Amino acid sequence: MTLDCRACGACCASFRVDFHASDGEVRGGHVPAAFYDELGATLARMRGTDHAQPRCRALRGRIGEAVECVIHDERPDPCREFEAGSEACVRARRRHGLSTAS
Repeated sequence: MTLDCRACGACCASFRVDFHASDGEVRGGHVPAAFYDELGATLARMRGTDHAQPRCRALRGRIGEAVECVIHDERPDPCREFEAGSEACVRARRRHGLSTAS
């Protein structure tokens, strides 16, 4: 089985996503302002990812079926660096009852 992020989205509904505030649009970065909150001079967080049941505001679709990131080209570095099939990916998939075989 090949892990297809466009049919998964578990990572976007499992983890808090923090990044440097300078990557946000308000400070000249690429992450659109409508999708994050600044928490201080250097910290920003994707909206929706700090809840007991996180779900990034940029995620559209149904987990495990068909999803998309509406800011894929502008997403923050932690999202860009997340690897399909990594230990964190497997944890997220398990959290949502998805297969972890690759």
